[in-house]
Amino acid sequence: MKPTGSDVVTQITRRQWLLRLGETVALAGVSGLVPEMPLRWFDAEPQRAGLPPGLYEPSSDDLVHVLGAHKLATPPKGSETDYVQPGVPQELQFFSPSEFRIIRSYVSILLGDVEPGALSETADWVDLWFHSAEGVRQAARDLDPLHRTLAVAYFGEGAVKEIEAADPAAVAREGIKALDKLCLEQHDKAFADLDGSAQQEIVSAIGATPADASPRNFLELVRNESIRGYYTSAAGLKELDYKGNAYYPYCPGCESNAKDKG
Repeated sequence: MKPTGSDVVTQITRRQWLLRLGETVALAGVSGLVPEMPLRWFDAEPQRAGLPPGLYEPSSDDLVHVLGAHKLATPPKGSETDYVQPGVPQELQFFSPSEFRIIRSYVSILLGDVEPGALSETADWVDLWFHSAEGVRQAARDLDPLHRTLAVAYFGEGAVKEIEAADPAAVAREGIKALDKLCLEQHDKAFADLDGSAQQEIVSAIGATPADASPRNFLELVRNESIRGYYTSAAGLKELDYKGNAYYPYCPGCESNAKDKG
């Protein structure tokens, strides 16, 4: 039986939905205005039964706000879609202000000469990572048995157990305490109050201590997350010459390989 007009309207496909939204964006980008006709489509029926699960009609009010301003709308603070605003100072989540001075010094020494904005973003990331670690550990411990089996098969038993047992917060507290003690013994000052050369000497000395020493455990955690934080920032991706899903005919930076291919 041939579908009626109302049936055709409700049988909207995902591709049609995207095309409709794309037309609206394109028209808004060209004219600077949000066309009225596509918005009538969006508002004609708030939720159509034919939409695939998880797909909802966009709100014309939101589209007008976003497209009219030509920038992303800022989601409510604390919402699931909240994100860090570039260049905006972030509130500390884990470290105290005095402890965070240590983090900034560590990040600066570990990364070397990076621009101040990237340094701040990376230090903020380290603070956020330590704050989030407890939730990650708890989530790992609460995994459904089948999900845990899948994680073990993919990552290995050792990696899964490490996440379940890891306690970065305790490592940080013990590491800072041991660092303060070391600096007071050698320089009669806190680490954050030392000049740059003295701080570098302390960091080098900590790197040579046994692997299970509290200061070294803390330093290695900060180092790992500093690298992760920096090389996922805008400055770090630019330094890596990251272009997303780009095709390279040869390994970037490998001149001999490039000549061979030529």
